[in-house]
Amino acid sequence: MIKFALSCAEGHGFEGWFRDNGDFDSQAARGLVECPTCGSPKVSKALMAPAVSTSRKQEKIALAVSAEQKRIMGELKKLGEKMRENSEDVGDRFAEEARKIHFGETEARGIFGQATMEEAASLHEDGIDFLPIPTFPDERN
Repeated sequence: MIKFALSCAEGHGFEGWFRDNGDFDSQAARGLVECPTCGSPKVSKALMAPAVSTSRKQEKIALAVSAEQKRIMGELKKLGEKMRENSEDVGDRFAEEARKIHFGETEARGIFGQATMEEAASLHEDGIDFLPIPTFPDERN
């Protein structure tokens, strides 16, 4: 999609989005492009400054995103730690224990552990609620 700066015969300026230059030309020739202010179908492309992104601007955006991502990852890490502190580690028996709790075969309690993708899909299909807790790289070392 391309955004064009447009103007009508009356001098009103506005913007429009088109698939490409030919799409604008085709729609304008058929009278499908109208000025939103006066309704004039006599619309042409106006001069438009290109959107130029400097490396300094891109660097600031990257740093801002990175800082926000780090903040969110920190919050997720704290939440995971809190969940683990208040739950029992059942290791690779997670799917089995979750089923026992769900069907009332054992006491209800918070658990965490590991499950394969197939086990997780099966738990989901059986209507057993669970939440994956992310493991961050520094937690594996």
